[in-house]
Amino acid sequence: MCVEETKRWAGRNVMVRSAWMQQLLLYSAFTILQIEDEEAWVLLCFPPDIMWPIERKGNVLSDCGERARHFVIVVREISDTRSASSRKAQAKKNVNRQPLDGDINPADDGREIQARKGPSPPSGGPRGAGTATAQIESLKSPDRTAQNNTPAVEADTKSENSQLQKRATTKEDVPAGVSINDLMLMIKEAEKNIILLNQVRARALEELETVRSVKDDLQGQVGVLNARLAEAEARAKIGDQAKEKIKFLEGELTQLQARLSKRETEAKAALQLKAEYVTLQAQAQNLAARLEASNATGNEVGLLKNQIEAYEKEIKDLRVSLTDAKVKQETIRQLEGEKQSIQGYAQTLEVKLAELEKNEIENARLKSREAALEAELSRLRAELAETSDVNPVAPQLIKETDRLRQQLQSLQESVKSAEDTQNALKEVQAEKVVLQEQVRVLQHRLLETDKEIRQQLELYQNEVEAFQTNLEGLKADSVLGITQVPVGEMPWEFWSNLLLRIDALMLGKQLSLEDGLELRIMAWRREARIRDAYVAVQNEKDGEVAAGLTQLTRQKKKPGYHVVHIAAEMAPVAKVGGLGDVVTGLGRALQKKGHLVEIILPKYDCMDYSRIKNLKVLDVELYSYFDGQTHKNKIWLGIVEGLPVYFIEPHHPAKFFWRGQFYGENDDFKRFTYFCRAALEFLLQSGKRPDMIHTHDWQTAVVAPLYWDIYVPQGLDSARLAFTCHNFEYQGVDAPGALASCGLNVPQLHRPDRMQDNFAHDRVNLLKGGIVFSNVVTTVSPTYAQEVRSPEGGRGLHLTLAQHLKKFFGVLNGIDDEAWNPATDPLLEYQFSADDLSGKYANKAALRARLGLAPADASEDKPLVGCITRLVPQKGVHLIRHSIYRTLECGGQFILLGSSPVPNIQREFEGIARDFEQHPHIRLILKYDEALSHSIYAASDMFVIPSIFEPCGLTQMIAMRYGSIPIVRKTGGLNDSVFDADDSSYPEAKKNGFTFTAPNEGGLNFALDRAMSYYKTDRDWWQRLVSRAMKMDYSWNHSADEYIELYRQCLERASSRF
Repeated sequence: MCVEETKRWAGRNVMVRSAWMQQLLLYSAFTILQIEDEEAWVLLCFPPDIMWPIERKGNVLSDCGERARHFVIVVREISDTRSASSRKAQAKKNVNRQPLDGDINPADDGREIQARKGPSPPSGGPRGAGTATAQIESLKSPDRTAQNNTPAVEADTKSENSQLQKRATTKEDVPAGVSINDLMLMIKEAEKNIILLNQVRARALEELETVRSVKDDLQGQVGVLNARLAEAEARAKIGDQAKEKIKFLEGELTQLQARLSKRETEAKAALQLKAEYVTLQAQAQNLAARLEASNATGNEVGLLKNQIEAYEKEIKDLRVSLTDAKVKQETIRQLEGEKQSIQGYAQTLEVKLAELEKNEIENARLKSREAALEAELSRLRAELAETSDVNPVAPQLIKETDRLRQQLQSLQESVKSAEDTQNALKEVQAEKVVLQEQVRVLQHRLLETDKEIRQQLELYQNEVEAFQTNLEGLKADSVLGITQVPVGEMPWEFWSNLLLRIDALMLGKQLSLEDGLELRIMAWRREARIRDAYVAVQNEKDGEVAAGLTQLTRQKKKPGYHVVHIAAEMAPVAKVGGLGDVVTGLGRALQKKGHLVEIILPKYDCMDYSRIKNLKVLDVELYSYFDGQTHKNKIWLGIVEGLPVYFIEPHHPAKFFWRGQFYGENDDFKRFTYFCRAALEFLLQSGKRPDMIHTHDWQTAVVAPLYWDIYVPQGLDSARLAFTCHNFEYQGVDAPGALASCGLNVPQLHRPDRMQDNFAHDRVNLLKGGIVFSNVVTTVSPTYAQEVRSPEGGRGLHLTLAQHLKKFFGVLNGIDDEAWNPATDPLLEYQFSADDLSGKYANKAALRARLGLAPADASEDKPLVGCITRLVPQKGVHLIRHSIYRTLECGGQFILLGSSPVPNIQREFEGIARDFEQHPHIRLILKYDEALSHSIYAASDMFVIPSIFEPCGLTQMIAMRYGSIPIVRKTGGLNDSVFDADDSSYPEAKKNGFTFTAPNEGGLNFALDRAMSYYKTDRDWWQRLVSRAMKMDYSWNHSADEYIELYRQCLERASSRF
């Protein structure tokens, strides 16, 4: 009730029956305000969910307010048919009852306590009315306006009070009943119970929150420990595999030393040719220097022409050397003939082996015959001993015995001869196995040697042609002093080392910014003169190196773009998912196309340091801002997969990247914002002027706002920003104050059009900041780029993408076609290609034998279905489970390789694995095995990928590369790389698999059944499909061209902020 309603009912003598009295006392909180004779002023408080009808002068009142109802009544005892003793017993019974959940203390601000301890009414006045009114005013808010607006209510209250005073003086009107003392005891006991219950409830809630917090912490620790355990097991397993591979390679090396002696002679001859070529190159450079110094001297020009003629004669000599190289090819043909002879010898051994098997059967028969003769001989000897004295036939028996003895000896000699033959054939069989292994190794080495010789021949021919062209243009090039050399002359590691050395000299202040930039451009162009200058001084001290290089500085024109990738992963040194593969694959592809690519990574303690070449620390300290102060960082230099990489090691008290894992820490937001600020500080202080800064996922998305708001005003303004989101599931959300740690202006960025999260408006979203502040935004496939524009796919960022749609693109990822090549894969037992699939069938038979699956029947070869995946809901685990049983129903075989980080999913598939443990057609390997994955790709006929969503996916591309036809759901990158063989909308040359749309068992059946039918009924058509899929190009080459075009458009646009 409001204040006015409370006053209206205050002081009125509300007549309540005894039953209502008891219920009021049980179901409400109350306070005695005043007692006089047999009347009591009682303050009642009802919970909001209870309606209490109160009888007053024949009328029934009810209050249904949303809040607890407060009002004062005068309780007056009414006599009824029960005796006084029964009423007292009932009152005691009610006192002992516990209050309900609704019995709460209505006032949390102490107003009820004030009412209890308020002063008594003034003497001489009417007891009850005035006091009740004062107490009610003290219980409500001190808003006197309501009191001033209700004069009629006050008048009504006074009238009622006067009537109450008159009635109180009349003794006849007070019936006998329950005493006031009993009523007060009941009230006080109820008050105590309510207070105690409230206290117990509060304590229980606090303890519950504490238990929940402890539970969450323990669950987090268990998850971290499980991840670390899995990582340790994976590392141990990789180490064991590496040891086995080393042992195998050592055996190969021992067997091939004799055969490689001839190769060494040929290699020496090739090196001699290369040395002669390098000598000619040096002479050509001397000639260029002389031309530059004597442009105005005609006589010297004539002399140079004579020298050029002499060089042309030397080129002819080189061509003669190339003729000698052709002789080497003839040697290869001889080796091939040797290979054929070995194969013929192996066939001879097979024939002997068949004869051995026949001899073994004959040997067994002879042994049984020998045992029978021995028994017969023993019997005859016994009979002879008994009858020799009395039987006239004894001499005949003796002769028969001698004859049998001779036969026995003859049989023993035959058995011995057969055993000798068997042992010899076993040795022959063992020699055959060794020879087969040698043949396989020799085939592999012949392929490699043939490839190397062809590459060398092509390289020599190209170099000779380029050398002749360079000689003709020496005079023109001498004006600029530029000599472009072939890319393949020096390894990528040489040029990466040179770039890192130049950077070290610049940061050490031994090279000026201008000279350093010019030298970097020369190294970028791979000019011969900086190569020769650095070779001459590379082992000297830094001062001498700087002095030698500064003589070469001259303004150059960039041959391509300078791209710096700032990322949290890079394969193979720091890889969790596909992000690491993209950074390495895209970087190498851009480098091969003539662009300068550099990578900046955090220096994790759990990286694979064995894959980093020339890792060293730079003797320069880098300081970056974070949390209101500057922190020291160490810069490490190294080469990964031919790419120059900078590793930033923070000296922050929190040890951000010394946690034993890449992700999954509670302070990941702070860890990676710190890294982004330090990476930009490194670019600024090292004097780099990149054309593009390319960042990846939410971990490095904050680079974009940091770049525009902090570093462009400081002079780092040459670059434009590219941002790639690999998965919109992970966005990097935290409180706005977290942005202040890295120096950003929180009020300016915590806005709906900038970095405010679209769901939780009190949070900031790093992924959104990368989209808003970058010049170009990409994701990993065109279809996924469409899917994330929907509310479900974009996870709340679909509206942001809609606002920046003009700069948002989908570029399909690629695979490393050198690492994934069935023709050269060292982890396969048999190599093969699209033109010769015999090795694929051999791999299939070998994998069946290795895993204990049933071999192919003479009449039918069952199709083998493979699946390599993480068992998580995103990958469609229910469809993977169904595909196992469906393949069995269709008459095929199924192999699953993978594990699950989700415990219940892992347990479920472990149960399925136990059910099929000895099955001839099903095998589940619930762990990851790199070598086994290569074998499954090579052996399987089909590959199931029923993902619910898939931003890009690489397994379908690898499967096709190895001749395994993919069966996929049309989503994300799967839709952009697999095209249904039965879909007439695609040209025939593009069809490479089978697809379905519905994420259910019926959809999967539709695709799998069609694939099985084609495999069994039209094998020629299937072979053509396999060859077509293997020849499709899913390398990084095309994707790199798309990124280069996006870079070009970005740099050509006006230098606006967005």
